[in-house]
Amino acid sequence: MTKKLWGGRFTGKTDPLMEQFNASIVFDKQMWRVDLSGSQAYARALERAGLLTAAEAEQIVDGLEQVAGEWARGEFTIVEGDEDIHTANERRLTELIGSVAGKLHTGRSRNDQVATDVRLWLREEIAHLRRHQRDLIATAVERAAEEIDILMPGYTHLQPAQPVRWSHWLLSHVWAWQRDASRLDELAARVNVMPLGSGALAGNPFAIDRVRLAEDLGFAGITYNSMDGVSDRDFIAEFLFWAALTMIHLSRLAEDLIVYSSHEFGFVTLADAYSTGSSLMPQKKNPDALELLRGKSGRSMGQLTGLMATLKGLPSTYNKDLQEDKEPLFDAVTSLSGSLQIACGVLSTLAINPPFMRAALVPEMLATDLAEYLVRKGVPFRDAHHVAGAAVQMAELQGIPLSELDLTDLQKLHGAFDADVADVWSFERSVERRDVDGGSSQRSVLAQIAHLRTWLAGG
Repeated sequence: MTKKLWGGRFTGKTDPLMEQFNASIVFDKQMWRVDLSGSQAYARALERAGLLTAAEAEQIVDGLEQVAGEWARGEFTIVEGDEDIHTANERRLTELIGSVAGKLHTGRSRNDQVATDVRLWLREEIAHLRRHQRDLIATAVERAAEEIDILMPGYTHLQPAQPVRWSHWLLSHVWAWQRDASRLDELAARVNVMPLGSGALAGNPFAIDRVRLAEDLGFAGITYNSMDGVSDRDFIAEFLFWAALTMIHLSRLAEDLIVYSSHEFGFVTLADAYSTGSSLMPQKKNPDALELLRGKSGRSMGQLTGLMATLKGLPSTYNKDLQEDKEPLFDAVTSLSGSLQIACGVLSTLAINPPFMRAALVPEMLATDLAEYLVRKGVPFRDAHHVAGAAVQMAELQGIPLSELDLTDLQKLHGAFDADVADVWSFERSVERRDVDGGSSQRSVLAQIAHLRTWLAGG
């Protein structure tokens, strides 16, 4: 069995179940690359501090490169006693270069090593997620520009409310994703801080130049308190919150499209690439991609809640409970990466059915416009609202659409009605009247698109 990094004080054997319970190599092995690059930079720092000769540092750096090659080729063998990725890499380094490998851990603890590895790993993953998120936003923005003339019902309480542009609905989701992207950029800055050199909790005793080490690893700065440095997992909690909120936003898009793709609506049709069939009913085309986006949002919320519960009762500095931060983090990254790409694929291949959208627009959705007509005639809105409601009731009692009420009928409700009330019954005019910044008019939607294109161009 491999000699443990911490085993000198112990004489008894560890319960085999405890070995398994304690190990994290099964999931933290995916940090092999950043663990090795962190160790290479640390070896150079030890050389600068006079703790390694130039030859020893070169031997360690080259040996770590050999270990990296084994991982990259799928040839690295995990053996009994490899508790975690740090233990496994140092064990293999020792096998390759001998006892000089034992100098690598001078002044370093797995406490500051793992905190550094997770930050290095997450920093890389955030860059990938950032690209996927911007791809999704760009896809939706360009689709909104191409389909700006299409009208559809807007809903509140899932009841028909007012006519809107299809593009305005699409951009309503994009703005939530843009906020998610901004949050991710802000979070990335807090991830990009180096705890290496904090030791187990009290700091490094060998005059390691932490600022130079941080520069070598591409960090923007260092942590300024060693006790906080080894125990801080705020950045993981923040990431899991970001992941949960982003998945909630994707889930809301998915829910809308599930409803709109149903037979009763027929507004959209999912591509076969993002749908599945039924094992029993041959006619079925199920929106499984969207349902999985909706389902994974609950999983993301659970990961956040689990980590927060773990963190809330911990005493100061490092505790083994913190090993529980990695599985939810790794899973959240995997889920978000896939979800953002699937959502982008769904949107880019989605077929829309403008005639069905148009057919779902009914005159009753212009009841507010009828009230607004009276407001423009000088009637107080509360009175106008009451009159428009009475007009809706009158049309229902006559069994006709609201737009087919006679002018004489309307004048019985209020004397301000005139022949120009006929202009109210245009869905296009209704949409264009909302010509305020952020509204559903063509000018307003084009302004949104221009703003988002500028934001995307900014990187």
